[in-house]
This record gives sequence, C-alpha cells and structure tokens, in this order.
Amino acid sequence: MSEAQTLLLGFVAGVTILLGLPVGRLRSARPGLRQFLNALAAGILLFIIWDVLSNAYGPVDDALTALHRGTGSVGPVLGYGALYLLGIAVGLLSLVYYERWLAARARPQPHGPGAMAPGELTARRLGLAAWPAARRLALLIAVGIGLHNFGEGLAIGNSAAVGAIGLATVLVIGFALHNATEGFGIVAPLAAEADRPSWGFLLAMGLIGGGPTFVGTAVGRQFTSQPVSVVFLTLAAGSILYVVLQLLGVAHRSGRRDLLFWGVLAGLLAGFLTDMVVTAGGA
Repeated sequence: MSEAQTLLLGFVAGVTILLGLPVGRLRSARPGLRQFLNALAAGILLFIIWDVLSNAYGPVDDALTALHRGTGSVGPVLGYGALYLLGIAVGLLSLVYYERWLAARARPQPHGPGAMAPGELTARRLGLAAWPAARRLALLIAVGIGLHNFGEGLAIGNSAAVGAIGLATVLVIGFALHNATEGFGIVAPLAAEADRPSWGFLLAMGLIGGGPTFVGTAVGRQFTSQPVSVVFLTLAAGSILYVVLQLLGVAHRSGRRDLLFWGVLAGLLAGFLTDMVVTAGGA
C-alpha cells in the first residue's frame, strides 16, 4: 500500500468525528434531554477508557507472560508497568491541576482603591479562563480523544506498513464508526446550552479530536514503537477518566437518576457495537 493510500485511510478514519459535532448546536427546553446527552457521552467515554487501557496493557501482559515462562526478564515488566501507571497519572492529574489553575485565574479579585471594575476585569481575562464551563469541558474531551485517536492512527499505519491491507481497511471502518460516536461525546456538554457554539468552534474541536488519527497514521507507517503507543493510550485514558467524572457529576446533580443510568448504558452499548466491527476483522 502506497503512502498516499495509507494517509487517505487515516484521513477517512479521523474525519468521521465531524458527523457527531452538529449535536452541539441542538437546543431544547427540556432539562432531561441535556442530562441524558451528558450521560450518553459519559457512557461512550467509559467504553473508550476500557478499550484504551486494555490495549495499552498488552505489552505489560506480554512482558509478564515472558517472565513467567522464563524467556524474559524483569526489566520490560518494570519499564512497561511504569509507563502504564505514569501515563494514567499524568493524564488524570494534569487536568485536575490545570482546571484548578483556570478556576483561580477566573476568580474575581477584591476591589479597592485603584482596582479594576468588574466589567474591566472580565474584559481583560484571556484564554480559556473566560470560557463557559461547558466549552472548557468539550475542549478537554477533544484533547483526551485526540490522544486516543493518535494511538488508533499508529495501529492503522503499522498495519499498512507491514502489508496487512485487509486489516488496515477493517481498522479504518471500525475506527471511523468509533470516531462518529466520539464526535458526539465531545459536544454533548454543549447541547441545550443557551450560548450556541459556532461552526468554527465545532470544527476546531473536530480537528483536535480527529486530526491525530491522520497524524498517527503517518507516524505509524514510518516506525513501530510499543512504548510510544503505551504512553499515548494511557495519557488518553487518564484525561478521559477526568472528563467522565466531570460529566457524571453534572448529570447526577441534575436529578432524574434513571436518565443518568439509561444514558450511560446507551453510551456503553454504542461503544461496544462499533468496536465489534474492528474485532470481527481480526484486529
């Protein structure tokens, strides 16, 4: 398979994330709909966490198996184990402290002689601290999914590089279906918000979330690295775990616990069904 054909596969797999983004402009007066959408997104992301961590654990499991059989050493076990745990910790805790920093930056300062007026202070806020909470959450979801999709792109590129064209094609179909649901997961917090996001904002979120699939395909075709895959997958898992906890907290505070559980269940089923396509192809 030529490099151009391989990159085309990566583009197709990533661009389908755009299919779910228009949901972010949905408007409804029913509060239950927003709660259900948040819970549905959380369910999709929960499945992604399981999928990502199970794939990232593969090298750790292989190293442990080799050690048990006497064909390997303890070095790979410690190395991959450290990468696995460190990636999750960095992905999770970096967002915890980043959000704390944003909250402190957005907090109004005491007013006194010579202090800025509230309106002037708001006008001088720069960056993400001035964004509504829903948009910041959407960005964090896009970043986590982007890290995850970079790992998927590596798999596509590696399969094409070794001549497994059939496997690469099946991976593209499966990942394309996955990305369609992931696009919805990014914008679910924005649905039913009073401030409708612009198309430019939605496209930017799609680029952050889906673009790494294309980049990962290009990188994966050139070289194969299990440690790199483990790092990106565990970083994605940690960051998505943070987002899931945020989404579940919002949904739980909104009441209607039945909608929360139905939404999470529906999201898990959506992730499971799209993953079946990849598994059916022998990936």
